[in-house]
Amino acid sequence: MDGDFRTDFVRASGKLKQHPALVLNADYRPLSYYPLSLWPWQEAVKAAWLDRVDIVAQYDEYVHSPSTVIRIPSVVVLKDYVKPQKRVAFTRFNLFLRDEFCCQYCGARGDLTFDHVIPRAAGGVTSWQNVVAACAKCNLRKGSKSLRQSGMSLRKPPRPPGAEELRNTGRKFPPNHLHDSWVDFLYWDAELEA
Repeated sequence: MDGDFRTDFVRASGKLKQHPALVLNADYRPLSYYPLSLWPWQEAVKAAWLDRVDIVAQYDEYVHSPSTVIRIPSVVVLKDYVKPQKRVAFTRFNLFLRDEFCCQYCGARGDLTFDHVIPRAAGGVTSWQNVVAACAKCNLRKGSKSLRQSGMSLRKPPRPPGAEELRNTGRKFPPNHLHDSWVDFLYWDAELEA
């Protein structure tokens, strides 16, 4: 034997990990923009095999079974429409997305945490209306003081975001890797040039 078959298999598998499939709803919109709705190639192949999705675009690479050769899907569309959620979960990620990943006191874009506008020590609650993204420096500066006591002000008042608002905000932050076959589906409603 030339080499250990397990090593060869693991190497090939590692290469294939870099072939995610963009998942579109039945209306050809991504299920989510941020994070982008992606499936590992194995899930996309399985869903296609089970006739749950249609393959819209494919990579140049293939996967093999003893009896079948399949091109790896790069874009799949669900056959059944999945109704988007209307309620937005109150999570750290969604909070940062609502605030566009910038400090609501100084506008900085790094080292983010969150801050209670009305401090919990003063009876403030953890909710959309009282929590904002803040850089560590501003959060430390404000501490458990009110806005007036700290001499700080907010860039915009905190409020619960709508699901569509978060989807639109997420589209402003494309992932680091966009395969060429995905672009037409990610910006499908962009204004066309005349």
